[in-house]
Amino acid sequence: MSLVRFTHRPTFPSLLDDFFAPDLFSSRPALRSSAPALNVQEGETAYQLEFAVPGYAKEAFDIEIDNGNLIVTYENEQTPTTGQNDFSRKEFYHHAFKRSFLIPDSVDVTKIKANFTNGILRIQLPKKEEALPQPTQRIEIE
Repeated sequence: MSLVRFTHRPTFPSLLDDFFAPDLFSSRPALRSSAPALNVQEGETAYQLEFAVPGYAKEAFDIEIDNGNLIVTYENEQTPTTGQNDFSRKEFYHHAFKRSFLIPDSVDVTKIKANFTNGILRIQLPKKEEALPQPTQRIEIE
């Protein structure tokens, strides 16, 4: 038995992508705003969300709880240029995203905390006391 390597050659989508390229100097598709990479970790006492957001401004984040949902929003308002600089290419763009997470009943919403260090936004969702693991009990047989 021999192994055959399959090479995917898209024809139609790449033709359209090249035709509607963002500028004359590049054949790459336009930059799209998307949500950053996310890690979700469950520990014994809390859940932790980590967003990889290097270069993002801490002040532009908005974190709120609404109707049992944790909503993380980022909007970077870019000021318009005044015409002093004529750009032959400009890749800075307005970036925004919004992520929503259903908060489990085991989370104590009054103790949720967030911090931003070294390009990582961490949101700590502590579990309620009754959701924490209980020590093993020994039951005596009568």
